[in-house]
Amino acid sequence: MTVLPEVLPDGLLAPRYDGLALSSVLPAAAGALGVDLTTATGTRSTQARTDLALPAADRVCVVLVDGLGHANLTERAGHAPFLRSLLASSRVLTSSFPSTTAAAIGTFGTGTSPGRTGMLGYTQRNAATGRLANMVSWEGAAPPQELQQEPPVLEQVAATGREVLSVGPARFAGSGMTVAALRGARYVAAESIADRVDTVAWELTAPGLVYLYWGDVDKAGHHHGWRSRQWGDALSDLDRELGRLARSLPHGTLLLVTADHGMVDVDRSQRWDVARTPALGRGVALVGGEPRAVHVYTHADQAAAVAGRWSEVLGDAALVALREDAVAAGWFGPVAEHVLPTIGDVVVAMRGRATVVDSRTQTPASMQLVGVHGSLTRTEMQVPLLVTTT
Repeated sequence: MTVLPEVLPDGLLAPRYDGLALSSVLPAAAGALGVDLTTATGTRSTQARTDLALPAADRVCVVLVDGLGHANLTERAGHAPFLRSLLASSRVLTSSFPSTTAAAIGTFGTGTSPGRTGMLGYTQRNAATGRLANMVSWEGAAPPQELQQEPPVLEQVAATGREVLSVGPARFAGSGMTVAALRGARYVAAESIADRVDTVAWELTAPGLVYLYWGDVDKAGHHHGWRSRQWGDALSDLDRELGRLARSLPHGTLLLVTADHGMVDVDRSQRWDVARTPALGRGVALVGGEPRAVHVYTHADQAAAVAGRWSEVLGDAALVALREDAVAAGWFGPVAEHVLPTIGDVVVAMRGRATVVDSRTQTPASMQLVGVHGSLTRTEMQVPLLVTTT
């Protein structure tokens, strides 16, 4: 039995992995530099550049702002005069499913899909151990190059002899996610956003490609909500420094600003705890993913029964799908054979502001987050691509 509708309900958006998609950004940046490459899912850098309407350039800076969804930015644009000035000419891109950092960074970094990268959410089952692996800390996961087998775009660009850099916090140098999705770049550590801007401006005095990551907007949203004063302050701080970056880069540099996902604020009256809801726990071996996009790993031959119970309990608050139906619907894009067992036997995409947690495996702090993401709502799925040439 499947409970996945043939057409997504209003307000939900299917992921896409070509054209106006997050997966096109780095291939398009490569195309702007004159690098002709093709990803494992068939995306050509030349076509991606055309899809995103990017000019040619010998210097390209790609900024990824964690959690800066298109709707979030548009509504709070008063805090961001520089980014607001680029909104009118911006493109709206679609993120991956789940619309969360681990999955989206894998998609962004390789130009493919979570079904190819095997990076499927905040947590997922390690098929070798049978236990949950954390795809942000990489705790409990297979070695990065064993788990994620697609060639990263930065690695392919660097192989042409062009200078390729990645600028971010020192703790991310050599991390599982960096090695899995963004390897191939020379990593330059810089902590504050001001230091990262200074680093990028210096490094791009010579031609090349630089990737800059910033996570404080997402952090503020998780802890305070994206409509909070703290989120607005984090956006203002970012905007001020990105404006300075645009003024500091050499003439003719192509600057791209995008995001991995958007964010919604939770409705705690619409939260289910698997540990305290017997119907949700019956037949379930592990609960992975995150509160907005759940991978449910069931005991043998229990998937259909579990899907039925979850659908009955969650009702209109969720879309509940068997693995094979979610795969057939393209939620994870093209799926490699070795990735298939990692996807939940049942996959759950939450609607509205509802969440599912599991207090047996999640910390109290994680269950109290205000801003969350991962599902198929437009707010979570749509991200901006802001483009300017200095």
